[in-house]
Amino acid sequence: MDLQQRINLMVQLGEFMLSDDAEWLEAKDKAVRLNAWFTKDFVNLSVKNIANQFLQADKLVTWANSYPVKDVLASPKNVGVVMAGNIPLVGFHDFLCVFISGHQQTIKASSKDDVLIKFLVQKLYEWEITIQNYVSFAENLKNCDAYIATGSNNSSRYFDYYFGKFPHIIRRNRTSVAVLDGTETTEALDKLSDDIQLYFGLGCRNVTKLYVPKAYDFVPLLHALRKYDHYFLYHKYKHNYDYQLAIQMMGNKFYMTNDSVVLAENESIFSPVSQINYEYYNDKAVLSEALQQNLDIQCIVGKGFIEFGKAQQPSLVDYADGVDTMAFLVAL
Repeated sequence: MDLQQRINLMVQLGEFMLSDDAEWLEAKDKAVRLNAWFTKDFVNLSVKNIANQFLQADKLVTWANSYPVKDVLASPKNVGVVMAGNIPLVGFHDFLCVFISGHQQTIKASSKDDVLIKFLVQKLYEWEITIQNYVSFAENLKNCDAYIATGSNNSSRYFDYYFGKFPHIIRRNRTSVAVLDGTETTEALDKLSDDIQLYFGLGCRNVTKLYVPKAYDFVPLLHALRKYDHYFLYHKYKHNYDYQLAIQMMGNKFYMTNDSVVLAENESIFSPVSQINYEYYNDKAVLSEALQQNLDIQCIVGKGFIEFGKAQQPSLVDYADGVDTMAFLVAL
């Protein structure tokens, strides 16, 4: 299977993902039923972003042509791919990279998100039976030539131990932050609320920490975040909010809330579901330099950084942890 055939199949897959095929609709419904953190809206949003940002013919051709990707590899490697499951189809980009590179892959799907990726690969089998030679699934990844593994800081130590002697990309916990200056418009704050709350804030590209100037007025932001008041309909989110609010109250700490999200002054860039940390800054240039050197930060949102509302719309070249997955693969 040459490069153009692989690209054509991905374009076909993107069109299928945007369709109302009955089996696909049932697969998406099943994914929602099996994971309480997956909602129908979030599954559809992830699918739409993948189809529109990744699986367009012109984008795939331009992307692939920027690397020395060969039509057919004389001796393709078997790449083990460990996928995360924090948001729907979060591991799709790794699958796409390995597929377009021409290597084989053995996927260990997350138990939290194994319905969608397995269904889509099965659909590829139906269209082109030889893909079974390129993509397979396994619970234990053994005898692979290289590994791409995404997980928590704890699981990354496990990955280091087992995969460290092979060519590898191992990803750990990351999160995203926003830098505000107090001049943000209502529209910008509305988009920022998406960066914060989409997928319940569970993605590494979700903003969990705000950097604001002294005397920053939080009221407009709290108002913008009310668009996600309906999260209280989801018991897992509501339980998190009630718990975090209780911690703030019992600790006699200063906090702000709009009755659906908690704002707390905290130095940590990581915050629990339903809470947003914030910290004051004096010099934006100094702050910017420090944030860009912080290896725990995936994205920085704000003026001069990633545009508000775009954090959860990565392109093909927005590689997780800033590590170029395609460059790694073509160099194997």
